Amino acid sequence: MFYQVRPKQMDSWLAQFAGQAPLPLVLDVREPWECEVVRLPEDARFAQAFIPMGDIPARWQDALDPQRPIACLCHHGARSMRVAAYLAQQGFAHVANITGGIDAWAHECDPSIGYY
Repeated sequence: MFYQVRPKQMDSWLAQFAGQAPLPLVLDVREPWECEVVRLPEDARFAQAFIPMGDIPARWQDALDPQRPIACLCHHGARSMRVAAYLAQQGFAHVANITGGIDAWAHECDPSIGYY
């Protein structure tokens, strides 16, 4: 099972893991060119990783910790929802999909990051 979290709800989602190590991870599953156009700013409450959706099956065992809270992010939320479901099927304990993706993040939280 995984959770659906709107960008404006990320503060609450992150708060449940405050003080735990390692930091929750925002897993950006967009293509490299997309990450170059728009990306989240650094935030002390979470770490970020960039693994395109198509690379997840081959890389998740080496790159991701199943016990670490992970919120998946893409452009509008469809790819990240598929990755969140996949990670949940692999036994990840705390997985969320950032519904609406980075586009919703720009609209709801921080328009300065831009749009594409």
